[in-house]
Amino acid sequence: MSQVHSKNTTPEKIVRAELWHRGYRYRLNDKRLPGRPDLVLPKYRAVIFINGCFWHGHKGCSKFTVPKTNEEFWREKVAQNIARDEINAQRLDTLSWTVITVWECELSKKNRDATIARIESDLRAAKAKYDKWTALRRESREYAREQARKHREILAQVEAELNLPKSLRRYAKKAEQITEESL
Repeated sequence: MSQVHSKNTTPEKIVRAELWHRGYRYRLNDKRLPGRPDLVLPKYRAVIFINGCFWHGHKGCSKFTVPKTNEEFWREKVAQNIARDEINAQRLDTLSWTVITVWECELSKKNRDATIARIESDLRAAKAKYDKWTALRRESREYAREQARKHREILAQVEAELNLPKSLRRYAKKAEQITEESL
C-alpha cells in the first residue's frame, strides 16, 4: 500500500502529456477547489479527475474487483470514495465548473485516442458553457450576487473540512472582499 500514490500516477501522466501536446494548459491538484482535481483548466472553467478503477469503484470494469480478504472494509472504503467524488462534483458544479472524469481503463492503448477526443469535445462544450455563464453574470447583478454567495458558502465548507492554514484563509478572505467590491 505504501507504493500507491495519489499524484503523478501513470494515467495522469498519459492525459497530461496528450493534452499538453494538443495545446491545452492546466494547473495540477489545485487545493483551492473541492476535491483537489488532478487537472484544472481555468480558461475552460473545467476540471479533470483521473480515477483509478479500483479505488473509485468503476462499475462494470474488469479492474474493479473487491479483494477476498477483508471484503467488508474494502466495500466501505470504495463506497466512501464514490460518495466523496459525488459531493465534490456537486460542489464544483455549484461553482460553475465543468467536471470531466477519466477512468484508468479508458487510457489503454487501443482506447486512448478516443478518450482524448472525448476530453477535447467536453472541453469545447465547457468553454461554451463558461462563455454563456460569464455573459449572464455581466448582464444580471442579482445573478452575480447569488453566484458569489454560493461560492463563499462552498469555500467555507471546504476550509472547514481541510483545516486550511492561516495564509490560505487570508487569501480566501481577500478573494471574498474583492468579489464583494466588484459587485
